Amino acid sequence: MEYLKMNNITMKFPGVVALDNVSFDLRLGEVHVLLGENGAGKSTLVKILSGIYTPTSGEITINGRPVSDLTPKGSADNKIAIIYQELSVVDNLSIAENMFLGKLPTKKKMGITVVDKEFLYAESEKYLKEIGLKKNPSTLVQDISISEKQQVEIAKALCSNAKVIIMDEPTSSLSIDETKNMFKIIEHLKKNNIGIIYISHKLPEIKEIGDRVTILKDGKYVKTLNISDLEVKDLVPLMIGREIKDKFVGTKREIAPDEQPTFVVKNLTRKDGTCRNINFEVYKGEILGFAGLIGAGRSECMEGIFGAKTISSGEVYYNGKKLKIHNPYDAMKQGIAMVTENRRETGFFPNFPIWKEIAVSTSLKKSTLGGFTGMVQTKSEKNIAEKFTKKLSIKCTGVNQMTYNLSGGNQQKVIISKWLAVDSNIFIFDEPTKGIDVGAKSEIYAIMRSMAEEGKTIIMVSSEMPELLSTCDRIIVFRDGEISGIFNSDEATEEKIMLAAVHLS
Repeated sequence: MEYLKMNNITMKFPGVVALDNVSFDLRLGEVHVLLGENGAGKSTLVKILSGIYTPTSGEITINGRPVSDLTPKGSADNKIAIIYQELSVVDNLSIAENMFLGKLPTKKKMGITVVDKEFLYAESEKYLKEIGLKKNPSTLVQDISISEKQQVEIAKALCSNAKVIIMDEPTSSLSIDETKNMFKIIEHLKKNNIGIIYISHKLPEIKEIGDRVTILKDGKYVKTLNISDLEVKDLVPLMIGREIKDKFVGTKREIAPDEQPTFVVKNLTRKDGTCRNINFEVYKGEILGFAGLIGAGRSECMEGIFGAKTISSGEVYYNGKKLKIHNPYDAMKQGIAMVTENRRETGFFPNFPIWKEIAVSTSLKKSTLGGFTGMVQTKSEKNIAEKFTKKLSIKCTGVNQMTYNLSGGNQQKVIISKWLAVDSNIFIFDEPTKGIDVGAKSEIYAIMRSMAEEGKTIIMVSSEMPELLSTCDRIIVFRDGEISGIFNSDEATEEKIMLAAVHLS
């Protein structure tokens, strides 16, 4: 029997119908996957359940009772908990304080109300033990890993007696072993009769963990299927209405024997030791990929090149000229762009509309005194934004729309536009399709190849091997902060890359 029902939900914003007559239900003890391209309506549906949005029309019933005017508190009162992709834990509080945030147990001591720490830690330990997190409840959250923070969020949901837990991209930042552990926890939750709404763009794990899947497309309901009755490849046409090929079709860059590289990195070592003695070169019009396991040092290397983190030694050259890079502003001034892994935290300004986001790098590059002085020219900047929204096919209501409200794929296009507008020549893409659906991924690959064909030099860090193999001209493999292998596209295979990425002894 369905514990949660959403019937004929419609959600309208000015100029946009985010959800159009969508129905969805959840049974206790199941994992119901919510699937669709970015912009399909998944986030809107979840925000309605969390009480952030009130639907324009439609009906919600929980445990057989109609629920109207759902608020965040009302959602919690109805035993619904949400674990967002951007975790909401407070780093400078303990695990226990995070779990009981806003409802700390108290007791009277000498007539004064104080936190009952004995009860707090005892209760916290009980729930931590249930999900297998072996951490002292008094440990500060800033001192634990991403996967452990997610487990704290789950423990927090359990101590609030949640019957429904919504998980938004729960494995996007996890290693293979951490993902396996997360799946064990999910199985435990199912056995305890908790219903899970699971959002993910990793199609193989949907088959592994899910019971049913509901597919949305362009804000409309497509179909609900039993996962045991389908193959992963069957989902793609339903999500996007077209086949996506495994390989990106494009012209790979051939390097001439006597050709000189555009961008050269020599003996780069980060001060914290996360990458050491890194040497590589990239050619004009080339896409150079970086593979490796999580923590291998790829992103750390790129941060060092871009001036976001301190290097202890090393040199960077562009067209034979040694660059002096002390910070990202220096890098930007000298034609280097970086599309970061975590776009919501470091990729764009959440309070900027599209036009201002695209124009910000242009304003900074024209400015002086390290970016402190410069003029904002709204009309010309909006014209620039209009140009790139058309060039990159950014789906939006207009350049005045807030970047934060766009889908992940369209946010990424805005970030790329920002760097194209400032005429950058060296592009560093760190996990460019993280949290982006399969259809939008194909568009990002096409944009990157088009940029390369226009003469840009592209560096791409990715944890998805098929993505690297289908997109890159060469692939460099990192292991433990050092380069462990370099492969041309015609010789690279998943097996060769993995052998270079792991220790065999």
